[in-house]
Amino acid sequence: MDSLIKKIRMACNMTQPEFAEALQTTFASINRWENGHNQPGKAAQKQILEYCAANQVSVADIVLSHIGSKTANISVCADRKLLFHGSKAGITGEIKPISREHCDFGPGFYAGTELLQPLTLVCGFKEAKFYVVSVDLGAVNTLAIEPNLEWAMLVAYHRGKMERIKGSRLYQRYADYLRGKDVIIGNIANDRMFYVLDNFFLGNITDVALVQSLSALELGQQYVAITQKGCDQIRIEKEIPLTELEKECLKSVSEENRVRGISLANTICKKHRRDGKFFDEILDEATGEVI
Repeated sequence: MDSLIKKIRMACNMTQPEFAEALQTTFASINRWENGHNQPGKAAQKQILEYCAANQVSVADIVLSHIGSKTANISVCADRKLLFHGSKAGITGEIKPISREHCDFGPGFYAGTELLQPLTLVCGFKEAKFYVVSVDLGAVNTLAIEPNLEWAMLVAYHRGKMERIKGSRLYQRYADYLRGKDVIIGNIANDRMFYVLDNFFLGNITDVALVQSLSALELGQQYVAITQKGCDQIRIEKEIPLTELEKECLKSVSEENRVRGISLANTICKKHRRDGKFFDEILDEATGEVI
């Protein structure tokens, strides 16, 4: 927190006394915060964010850079992949494939290549923790999935969107898709993509509009350990607690990205609204293919 406060003050182009006056606190308080002898309370952290917002100082960039600096200089051997993971209450005990059932690829341990994605997922929780982890991919069976219609249909299966065609060849295809695999590598259905996927599942856009959106939106990759063997190859490299200031800032970043992504997706979907098939049409075609 100490170096973060200093970075924010310097971005405001202020001395410690000037920053103290702007925040209606004392020079001694600012000095103690920056020297690590004390931390600003929740009210003071909120005041810092409000002051920066009112004066067009981008705290988001500072916060992300600050958190990113804590992940630097973590080295692992060549067969291990460094990833990021967000936890609502922290990791305790053995890592297991026990996330909620209706995740993108079913129950598993999810970690990603993008710093921001896991941070925005957990920033609203009081006990949230951020982790740098690594996974040994040479010791597991992996499956890499491209961001296309196949990926979307697999997500649909795991989110319970295909239950009405249960017993069909199409349904069974996705039921068997991950069989024998320990780690799945696929794109993240983040807030921006979640909006597009939901509109596809609801029948508001076609498969062509979906695929075009996939190619336009920047999606990070997630590595998902779906078996205990896969989870056993994951190692926590560093645990990074999140301050209230960081979490509040991340909430704003998440909302801004969501709005920007939805706007882009709407433009693409409008352009392709008459091209391709709707999700219900794809399912309807599969109903006659009962095993």
